[in-house]
Parts: sequence; C-alpha cells; structure tokens
Amino acid sequence: MRPFELIPPVKDYIWGGTKLRELYGKESDLERLAESWELSCHKDGVSVIKDGEFAGMPLTEFIKSHPEALGKNCARFANFPVLIKLIDARDDLSVQVHPNDEYAMRVEGEYGKTEMWYIVDCEPGASLIYGFKDKISKEDFRRSIEDNTLLEYVNKVPVKKGDVFFIEAGTLHAIGKGILIAEIQQNSNTTYRVYDHGRVGADGKPRELHVDKALDVTATEPPKAAYGQPESINMTGMWKTPLAECSYFSTEKYDIFRSLTVGSADTFCHILVLEGEADIVYGGENIIHVKKGSSVFVPAGADMCEIKGKCSIILTKEN
Repeated sequence: MRPFELIPPVKDYIWGGTKLRELYGKESDLERLAESWELSCHKDGVSVIKDGEFAGMPLTEFIKSHPEALGKNCARFANFPVLIKLIDARDDLSVQVHPNDEYAMRVEGEYGKTEMWYIVDCEPGASLIYGFKDKISKEDFRRSIEDNTLLEYVNKVPVKKGDVFFIEAGTLHAIGKGILIAEIQQNSNTTYRVYDHGRVGADGKPRELHVDKALDVTATEPPKAAYGQPESINMTGMWKTPLAECSYFSTEKYDIFRSLTVGSADTFCHILVLEGEADIVYGGENIIHVKKGSSVFVPAGADMCEIKGKCSIILTKEN
C-alpha cells in the first residue's frame, strides 16, 4: 500500500478570507475559503484521493474497501477518529463550545470535539478567546449571553506565529480575525454558538445560537492546559516540535532540512506541508512531490516514506 495526496473539501463560512487560495493554492469557485478539510471522512465534507490507482475516490470509500489502512491503533474507534483543517479567519469567529463524546453521542449522534490549534501565521495585534478569565456560575454565564456582556468575562489571548492551543471539549473559545490556523481535531462538526458579533446569515437573519446546549457542556472556569510556544528539539537533519498528544491524536511539527522517515505498521499518519517543498520517496524509487499546502495520507503498513527536502510539516497519527 502506498501514500497518496488528498484533495480537500472547502467551506465558505461568512468569516472566511482568501489566504487558502492565495498562499496554499486551494481551488474552488467559492469567493471565500474559510476552511479546507485536509483530512476528512466526515459526512459534511470528505477528502478525495488525488493520485495513483485510487484517484478520484473519496477517502471514505477507500477506507471501507481497505480498513487495514487505519492500523490496529484505530480499532478502538467506531468511526474515523480525526479531522484536520486549515482555517483562514478574515473576521472574528463566533464564541463557541464543543461537547465531549458522551454528550455529543447522546444528543448529536457523533463524536464530541477536542482540538488543537497551531498558529500558522497571524496579523499584528491578532488575538483569540481561550476559556474564561475567572470562574463563573452557569447563571452568570447565561445572563452574560442574554445581556450581551459575555466578552467581559472571556480570556482574550494575544497570539504570534508558532503558538499552540490545546482545546479540550467544553472549553469556550473563538478564533480572532487575522489568524491562519492548522487545526487537528476529533472527527466532529458539532458546534454550540453563544455569541456571534451581531452578524446575520445569507438569509438576513441572525445566525442561530445554542445557549441551552452550551450551558450543559461548558466548563465555566479558566482552562488548565498551557498554551504558547512549545519547545523545539534539535535532531539530525531537522527540528522537532511536539504540539499535542491525547487519546484521540498525536501531532508534531517538523522543520526538515535533510530528511525524515515516517510510517508505521500500527497506524496511519497524515502529512500537512506548511512551508517549502520536498519529495516523498516510497517503495525505493517512487516519488510524490509535495509543496506548501500539500496533504498526504500514509496508510498503516505502507512502504516506509522518506521526506527529502527543505520543508515544514505537521505530522499527525494515532497513538
């Protein structure tokens, strides 16, 4: 089994911009490209295989025909476990929260969402919302939504390129305008919106809020996970930066200036190229040339892949 590039579905949410087209070459007739779903088996947008004998096949169909491509580490999951995105926020996103697995499966029929953000780039002065500044009661949380004072209670964090945020299910959050993010998350599209800056949707009406559900699932105290710049490790031919590790995914950034070998008999992995160009060599002589914006799925048990070149990547796999 060989690695292959993926073509992502894209989303034109109201707050999106044009950087995914301009900087990463994402193709779409849509005016706004808010998100590209670089690795997705979700019903709301499925990645498609770009090259090789399975070219044009949705990733879901490939996995259905070749379940061994996921590896034994995925056996504990009922569905494909992760979803990986690039997100371009030209404007502020809504303040929102995601439920945990127990609540989401019971109420929505899909996984909850724990996620990680890597700040790929940002404009000067950019910031995001990460939880509450102080502990707040459920009653005061509801009141702040109703009287439009919620932003007085949230933890607003200035960001810079290379910052990492681990956002557990139940953490109130919002990406701010001028931020380009790589997001690694559980395979879920369930979001409870509590504040949307007074915007209206395409129908001219305010977008729906989900206050009662958000009150059910939100942790109303400051988040415990640290955030900011993780420490990089100098290795032969590269710098390695651990980004996040949890029961759903493990992800690392590599700044490669010689080569890196990836692949495992036990799990699939995914390569997202953030900068530069490289050749992915597999099976001895076969080559996939990748560049900024390329997305590559490496099935479990595939021929070992050597990434040769000067590039920065995010590598995600199952533990």
